[in-house]
Amino acid sequence: MGIDHRGVLRWYDPFLLNIGSAVVATLVKALLRTCSIIHIEGKDTSSPCPCIYVSWHQRMFFFARYLAKKSPIILISQSRDGEYGARIAKHLGFGYVRGSSTRGGIKAVRQMIEHLKKGRSVGILADGPLGPPRVAKTGPILIASKSGVPIVPLMWSSNSFWILNSWDRYIIPKPFSKIVIRHGDPLVVPSSLSSEEVEYHRKRLQNILNSYAKWCDEFFGVKIPCKKEK
Repeated sequence: MGIDHRGVLRWYDPFLLNIGSAVVATLVKALLRTCSIIHIEGKDTSSPCPCIYVSWHQRMFFFARYLAKKSPIILISQSRDGEYGARIAKHLGFGYVRGSSTRGGIKAVRQMIEHLKKGRSVGILADGPLGPPRVAKTGPILIASKSGVPIVPLMWSSNSFWILNSWDRYIIPKPFSKIVIRHGDPLVVPSSLSSEEVEYHRKRLQNILNSYAKWCDEFFGVKIPCKKEK
């Protein structure tokens, strides 16, 4: 079972993990079914081959619906919050591996590569789970390099949403809102990389994701902040 930063779950967590996660997943599905995708920019070139879907943590929510049929294996941290995320993801139909840049990262990367080599797509939040916001980590680049599978950048925005006062100003579309999706062209990463080349591809991915977030927001004429208010 997952642990928090102190190494233990709280006394009420078992109940919430067993019952609450199912309730939350049901509510998420119900909310997302009311939303309408009105435009998809770019082509989905990921099927039938496996790929590495990558987005920002802030834009995670709608992918619970958009990627549900593709059912990629997603990367979830080993934190207490990650335990909740893993339980909810399971109810939503996603597989997962546990790990992050701060704990269990090497093992998680190996597991993701194994899934990709078996033909299963994976999903990674480039700046998750703790940020800093919209700064890509090297994980997606290393996984793409070692697996030989391309990265597919994905982004979305909405005309109506709630903004949480979280570290990345996480957004949730409101019921019956309109959604736009931006698909990126597959990014192929060479199998052999120097540290300088890893950094080059990391920045390249970061710039693409940021440009896609801006494009999606401008589609609706909105500007969504990405940093927590002080």
